[in-house]
Parts: sequence; C-alpha cells; structure tokens
Amino acid sequence: MNPSILRPGCKAEERIFQWIGVNSAPPRTLNHILLQTLDSLANRASLKDTVGYGSGLRKFHIFCDIFSVPEAERLPASFRLLHSFALWAAADPEHIPAEVKEGIQLEPISVTSVRKYLSAIRAWHIVQRWPPPLSQDSLVTINFSLRGLEKIQMGRRVLPPRPPITIRMLIALRLTLRIEKPFDTCIWAMSLSAFWGMMRFGEVSVKSIKAFDGKLNLKRSDIHFGYDLDKRPYARLDLPSAKTAKPGKTQSVFLTEQNDICPLAALRNLFIVVPARSSDPLFSWTDDKGNILPMVKQTVIKFINNTLTSWGWGTSFGHSFRIGGASYFLAQKVDPEIIRIAGRWKSLVYETYIRAFEQTASRHMSNLTERASLVGGAPIDRRGSALMGKRRVHLRTMLS
Repeated sequence: MNPSILRPGCKAEERIFQWIGVNSAPPRTLNHILLQTLDSLANRASLKDTVGYGSGLRKFHIFCDIFSVPEAERLPASFRLLHSFALWAAADPEHIPAEVKEGIQLEPISVTSVRKYLSAIRAWHIVQRWPPPLSQDSLVTINFSLRGLEKIQMGRRVLPPRPPITIRMLIALRLTLRIEKPFDTCIWAMSLSAFWGMMRFGEVSVKSIKAFDGKLNLKRSDIHFGYDLDKRPYARLDLPSAKTAKPGKTQSVFLTEQNDICPLAALRNLFIVVPARSSDPLFSWTDDKGNILPMVKQTVIKFINNTLTSWGWGTSFGHSFRIGGASYFLAQKVDPEIIRIAGRWKSLVYETYIRAFEQTASRHMSNLTERASLVGGAPIDRRGSALMGKRRVHLRTMLS
C-alpha cells in the first residue's frame, strides 16, 4: 500500500477512525462541540471489534493503488468502485488468462472475507460522516457476482476449520503446568473454564494488561459458587459484557464438576495461589513484585500453542476451546439444545463449530442391524425387550 498522510500508521483497530479522505463530509449534527463529541463517542461505542475492519480498509486501498484510483474517489466510494473491488478481491488467478492479469497484483481471498471487507468500508463511510455507499439494489448486484466467483473458487480460498481442543490436549497441558505457580494456575483455570463453559477466549482474557475494565471483563466478584437441585456443586460466571448480549446485560456461564480436569477445582486453586480483591480480574496472576495482573490473550495462546506443539499437536486458537467443549459434549450425547443454551448460542450456528461427528459416527450409526431388528413394526433389541417399552419404564422412573 502506498504511503499517504491520509492514512497514518496506527493499529489496525484504529484505521477506521484515523484514516480519512480528501473530501469534506456533509455535517450530520448541529454545529456544536458537544453534539460533535457525542457523535464521535457514539461511533466508537457502536463498533465492538474493529481489527477486522482495519484489514478490510487496507485491502481496499491496496486495490485503489493498483488501479490508480484518485483519493477523491475513495471516500465516498461509488458502486462502480466497490463492485470492481469485490471482483478483484475474490478473483481466482487460475481462471484468468495470463495476458489479462499481466502486471496486475492479485491477492485473492474468500468470498466470505470480501463481504466482511465491504462491511468494513461501509462502517468507514459512516464513521467518517458519509452516508452508506451502497444501496440495496447495488448490494444485490455485487452479491450476484460474488456467488459466481464463489463457485469458481470451489472452496480454495476458505481457511480450514479451526481445530478443537480435546481432553487429551487438556491432560497434556496439565502435565506441563505447575499449578502451584500463579502464572500456571491462572492458565489452567481459564483453559478449563473456556472449555467446559464453551466460552470465547476473549471472555477469559484481555487484549493487554492496561485494557482490563471491570465493566467489560470478569472480576473476582463475578463468580458465584452454589449447589443445584441435585445438591451438586457448580460455579456461575456472570459476564459483564458479551458479544451477543445487549448493552448493560450480563450473560451467565455455568461450570460443573468434571472429575480429574475439573474447572471448579481449578478456580478454587486459583483463589488460593492468587488471592485478590473482588474488583481484581477473575483470571489473574502475580508477578515477582506481587502485582496482580490480568492474563493477556496472546500471551496465553502462545504458551498453549508452544505446549501442544511440544506434545506433537499443531497450533490451536482461542476459539478452539469453545469448539472443543461443544464437540466433547456432543460426543457424549448431550442434547444439542442443551449445548446451544449452555454455550449461549442464539441459533444453531454452533453446529458449524462442532468437529466431533467424524470421531463418534460409529456410536450413532454403526451395526444397527445387530442392535435392533423390526418385529411387527416395533424395534426390538438383542435381549428381546421392546425399545418403546423401555422408554415407558424410563419415563415412569423419572416421574416416580
């Protein structure tokens, strides 16, 4: 990307706010500093995660540089420009004649990523006080083109699914950690909480030490231990802020006992090894000077990846804990609806995360003729008991 004073060097998440255009945007508030300040504050508060937006803006300006698009035409951007950007970004070099693409830099990405980048450009326009650049009819045209390019790509630009964390990986991690040490015991507690609670790793960690905010991140006061109706212990984590929660609304994560890799035991051990105030981070550790510090996401992911690599596994990602927990519960035949509720999914989107079926297909589908046969329309198991009869007995037992 060509250097420009319009696009100063900054973190990816700041590009949408700091990268500007040469044109003056029309005012959208009255000419008063208070209203203009409120407008700026509202813009930032409306966008939770702008790192991906930064990547989209960079890609857009690379395209504009390649095709010598003047700065005045980049913001606001026309339908013609954005349609061209979408075609270029999703272009598959294998299907383009050499003479056509000669001298043109191509950086193909998946159609899914292109749509995300178009959303980034749209948000950039709004933040910079311009109207959204594409009408509904324009979007229909672009999506029509993208559907065709997606068929041409045939999945070649789609990243492979993230690998799930497994029970064996957790055991290997435990054998590596020394949970009497503050740093290690914090990693163990957050790993088990993320796995068994099917949590996003950003919910148990922070982006940086200075980024901890008690209004957004878990504190010691946000955990509650109790007993359910069967008098079994559980822990409830009340998330002050969550991706799918409305502003100011909490979401609760429930953790239960799990034998040798128990999140409740890990959390209790964390409280012993790292005593802290109620306002301190829930997942925290102490440095050599005794300072209580939140656990930074990238630090933990790097540690876990290095550990799993040393045990012969590839690298994983923070979301692999959420995927792994859902996959494990499915493998143990937990009702999918329970998985959806416990994982706080609002729809069946969790199905795209689950990687367990290939590992457990035989439990559900193999040797069915050995286990049951149809006699008079009623399924009978090998011991001769009608399955429907067994279900009635089971229901009576539950009701008694």
